[in-house]
Amino acid sequence: MKAKSVRRSLVGWAIAAALILAPLVVVGANMIGRYSGLTVDRESPDAVLARLGPHFEVTRPDWPGPYPTALLFSGCDGPSSNIAAWAAAMAERGWATIMIDSHTPRGLHEPQLWPLVCAGQVMTGAERAGDVAVALAHARALSFVDAERIALIGASHGGWAILEFLSMADHGEVPITLTDWPIGMHAPATEGVRGAVLLYPYCGELNRASWLGWESEIPMLFLLAEGDLVADEEDCLDVIEREVARGLPLEAEVFTGVTHGFDHVSSLEFSLNTYDAEAAARAFEMMGSFLDRSLRFTPAAQ
Repeated sequence: MKAKSVRRSLVGWAIAAALILAPLVVVGANMIGRYSGLTVDRESPDAVLARLGPHFEVTRPDWPGPYPTALLFSGCDGPSSNIAAWAAAMAERGWATIMIDSHTPRGLHEPQLWPLVCAGQVMTGAERAGDVAVALAHARALSFVDAERIALIGASHGGWAILEFLSMADHGEVPITLTDWPIGMHAPATEGVRGAVLLYPYCGELNRASWLGWESEIPMLFLLAEGDLVADEEDCLDVIEREVARGLPLEAEVFTGVTHGFDHVSSLEFSLNTYDAEAAARAFEMMGSFLDRSLRFTPAAQ
């Protein structure tokens, strides 16, 4: 009887372990599939633009262009209060902005879905790299955009997408959601991009830039949160140290006493992020000053 009890106990433990591990295996397989592109559909750049374009939001100064222009990419919760604040702050400096909504066209705009986006289960930064490419090609052709003075600004998941785009572009890899690069986006695909600002981006191992890096000498500013519980700032600092050693023009500022998403006026349910008005104002000023300097743009000249 004892032997039977032991066998039954072992079988029970095996079943319990399988029930616990199975969801983890599924989650891991899904993430790898999406990251590698094996489970992601590829579309033409025109098809992607047709889906994303109706959701672009443009903000620009009230004087004639063309203007230096920033493309704005939100975090995993989609366009929020911080994106609107960026657009308003940049317009005051003489910049146009184009907010790219990657969420609504994919049906990911419901608040309860943001944890899945953050976890890379329904949309990875690698997938959004195609959005960056399509939006950049589209922006270059707009009459109000100074095609030689474009910046990329991304928060969290949006920063991850920008880093993925830069790494793919510089290694000749078409973004995993696209059948090809957009028409006119010849090497280098980053042509016209003169600066980038990344707020608390994900720089971990699932970001190909963390191990492949990039080559474009685009000035970049990383605005990080010390002790970030969502996107470890140490991962970004390691990447920055490595790329600076290779001669790339990167800068970083680590904000203390703040959380991930410190520039969000409102946080979603279950979020541990806390708004910090003083840190947000400082980040906006640093962002604007850095990009003005990188693009050799003087707002007062307008």
